[in-house]
Amino acid sequence: MRSFLEQVTAARRADAESRAAAGALVTAKEAATAASPPRDFARALSSPGLALIAEIKRASPSAGDINPGVDVAEQARAYERGGAAAISVLTEPTHFDGSLDDLRIVRGSVSVPVLRKDFISHPLQVWEARAAGADAILLIVAALDQRDLVSLYDLAETLGMAALVETHEADEVARAADAGARIVGINTRNLATLEVDPAVVEKVRASVPDGVTLVGESGVSSRADVEAMLSTGVDAVLVGEAVMRAPDPEAKVRELLGG
Repeated sequence: MRSFLEQVTAARRADAESRAAAGALVTAKEAATAASPPRDFARALSSPGLALIAEIKRASPSAGDINPGVDVAEQARAYERGGAAAISVLTEPTHFDGSLDDLRIVRGSVSVPVLRKDFISHPLQVWEARAAGADAILLIVAALDQRDLVSLYDLAETLGMAALVETHEADEVARAADAGARIVGINTRNLATLEVDPAVVEKVRASVPDGVTLVGESGVSSRADVEAMLSTGVDAVLVGEAVMRAPDPEAKVRELLGG
């Protein structure tokens, strides 16, 4: 039986292949060329102190519905007011109830960089991300063979976007480094089982090369969780469910950043 990661990546790849064959790639390239210039995602994460990437995520396989009726524009503005360095937008529709429309709305509502978070495995998805205004994309090492990882990473760079290259194990960090990754995420959630192990960051941290911006992902819901991540040496954290469930997302972001 295929894992969740394998299933969803295969579905997203098949969708992209079908649409590319029908002419969507030509349309996406034209739209990307006309899009406003990318914002500097890498610089946003390198400012002094901890950088927080706050996420727009309506639902997830592990949590079910989180905030399905969210006003994504107001949510994003609240994150920015609270001090978020960047905003991640889930665009996968089946399991996370996301869309590129959410990304477009967020990009037009804030001045900080915006990350397209999806199961990207086809060039069309990269072109569409740029066309929708994305300043960065997520690439999951475990979902890609090395040839695809390198080619998608290089395409993002060619289009002026950054890539957050997500890992979960030391050998995946090595593959990210070989691809040239300058921003590496360590996800405490195993995307094969969906289980979270906060100790993963500390275990994998030693494998990350010097000079790489390190992002801790998943399992952060309190300031104590942030401080635990900081103790491992991360430069940034990505937080989704906690800020999406918060009655006052601006205040929650401030709390996570230490007030």
